[in-house]
Amino acid sequence: MDAFRSIPFEPRELKATPDVLERIYAASKLGIKGDALAFAAGLLPMEYRRLLALDRAASIAEAKGRADSEVEAAAVVRDAAMGGDSKAALALLTMLHDWMPKQQINVDIKSQISITAALQEAESRVIEGRVLQSERVALGHDVAEPIALEQERATADL
Repeated sequence: MDAFRSIPFEPRELKATPDVLERIYAASKLGIKGDALAFAAGLLPMEYRRLLALDRAASIAEAKGRADSEVEAAAVVRDAAMGGDSKAALALLTMLHDWMPKQQINVDIKSQISITAALQEAESRVIEGRVLQSERVALGHDVAEPIALEQERATADL
């Protein structure tokens, strides 16, 4: 029984060949990033990172793929906007020209609610002690003797 077997191993040569650069470009153009881009280009993630560090052409291929993809998408949106698609036109205005639609809502004066007036009315109800119920409630104790309020009932709803 052999304790050690020899396994033939040949290290992969890591070069930015035109074929590798084309695969990086194609994967990047599809929007693939990171380790998935490395696998899509036929490389291991470690090999891809090493290739990026050693050869600038790999990062240029990736950037060119992303840029070409963005140009194609922008052309589609622009063609749709010029063809009368209002959503595409709105997307162009917001993304390219930093345009934002107004965030203002017009409310006619008759239906406006005044918070200050509502608070004043609530305070006057508490201060004046207006009775909201029309029925008189019979007292369950003698008027002359003081009563102790229960903790739960000592709060008032405003």
